Amino acid sequence: MTNQTLNLIAFERIKGLAAKQGVSLQTVAQSVGLSENYIYNLKTRKSSSSEHIAKIADYFNVSTDYIYGRTDNPRIASDDTASEYTTEDLRKMAKNAKTFDGKPLTDEDVDAITNIIEIYLKGRN
Repeated sequence: MTNQTLNLIAFERIKGLAAKQGVSLQTVAQSVGLSENYIYNLKTRKSSSSEHIAKIADYFNVSTDYIYGRTDNPRIASDDTASEYTTEDLRKMAKNAKTFDGKPLTDEDVDAITNIIEIYLKGRN
């Protein structure tokens, strides 16, 4: 892929991430210390600064590989939350425990465990 193609992909990914978070591209650029038009100029730029792209990736908490379209997984490889679980996944994990301290888990116990895990994980963000 050419640098220009990578920049076009980067522009589209950044635009999508900004829309998802409800912020403008100008806001993103200003937040990371770039000129207001830097991101728009990616569409026609033949090269881009990897340092600038890294700042933008950090802003969205995604990898530069995701920004450049090298992967469809936006998570950073070392990110603790790389595996995403649904509430149903948590419930299944809690049900698999079956017992705690030698006593069987009731449905209420499973619900409580699921809620505690969800609250904890949401609090980390």
